[in-house]
Amino acid sequence: MSKDNVLKKQFQQKDVQRLRNLVQGKHGAKSSVSSGYTKAQEFHIEGDIWEEDGRQWTIKNGIKQNITKLDKARETVNFPIFCPSCKKPMKPHLDKKWYNMYKRCYNCQIDFEFEIRRQGLWEEYEKTIFNSDIDGITEKFQIWMDDEIANESNNTFVTEAGDVEKWVGSGKAKMLETKEEAIKYLQSLKKQ
Repeated sequence: MSKDNVLKKQFQQKDVQRLRNLVQGKHGAKSSVSSGYTKAQEFHIEGDIWEEDGRQWTIKNGIKQNITKLDKARETVNFPIFCPSCKKPMKPHLDKKWYNMYKRCYNCQIDFEFEIRRQGLWEEYEKTIFNSDIDGITEKFQIWMDDEIANESNNTFVTEAGDVEKWVGSGKAKMLETKEEAIKYLQSLKKQ
């Protein structure tokens, strides 16, 4: 052999250590020591909620996701692929309306109502649904009337002729009286 084939490069300590690690099967082991700043890592598990960089985050199904203000609205609008009750595929043309009302597919709702009729509880079920609708209407009416009463301060009105009329009277008292009468009427519509 000639002297030209002789390796002229000097091995550094980290190169030797790397080769030793490879021979021993320690492929991921470090071969040098370094220093510097490292940020402390936070580990989160499924369902944790934390704030980072001014945003809220969570982990759902193993994926880190941003929590936004519209998440609740998105949940109400999303239409599932499979029925939560029977696990069969949902048919959007038929099941969307039923899912929005009862959170199950059309067929599951038909089966549910059939079972209620079979047990003889249909009148009670129908009365419960009707009364809950009346309660919802009453609640919305109360909120609307309270808002109208709070904002009722304008005592001047413009007629069709363009004249400005000033009405003096107990507007709020009359509105409160009308509100109470309407609520009594709505409550009287409930099935007993």
